[in-house]
Amino acid sequence: MQTVEQKIAELKILPVVRLERAEDALPLVRALAGGGIPAAEITFRTACACDAIRAVAAGEPSVLVGAGTVLNARQAGDAVAAGAKFIVSPGLDEELVRFCRKKGVPVFPGCVTATEVQRAVNLGLTTLKFFPAEQAGGLKTIRALSAPFGQVRWMPTGGVNPRNLKEYLSFEKVIACGGSFLTKPRDIAAGNWEEIASLCRETVRLIQSVSAAG
Repeated sequence: MQTVEQKIAELKILPVVRLERAEDALPLVRALAGGGIPAAEITFRTACACDAIRAVAAGEPSVLVGAGTVLNARQAGDAVAAGAKFIVSPGLDEELVRFCRKKGVPVFPGCVTATEVQRAVNLGLTTLKFFPAEQAGGLKTIRALSAPFGQVRWMPTGGVNPRNLKEYLSFEKVIACGGSFLTKPRDIAAGNWEEIASLCRETVRLIQSVSAAG
């Protein structure tokens, strides 16, 4: 049975989703899955996040659903209770990490400096979010950090798009990228589910071209 990390590494892309309405959650993840990406990081940037996660966990259990923009252990507890299978945080909060590890829930905190990475490694983590990726130096910074922290694998998020996705995925320490470009707010608001599915299919083909080249 695959672990959460293995599933994300297999997909190589993790859609980062902001929802204004919980009722959009199911049609959205069905569009993602229909396009070949059965996963979603539903962010805690809106009040309906827990309800959206709960809807996906109950209605589409084959979709890997997690919570993003989780800032503290309380939010993590709410997300896990709603059915989140993993937690993503924009920064490194030790209480949050300890809570998730105690619960056995994978957690991927955002780290961009050697100090943050070292703290995360000493908390027992080996897979980290690199956020905000483009603003923090992109792949050059990830490569530099990978020299002293060779055990760490990365999920860059922030500014990732179809133009730079291949570059990030070409580095063996990058297991996947987080991307909001797959779920544009205007498409969600308009119910353009086929547009989202089509973009997913294009992204899957792009990812496959990286694998073939490797």
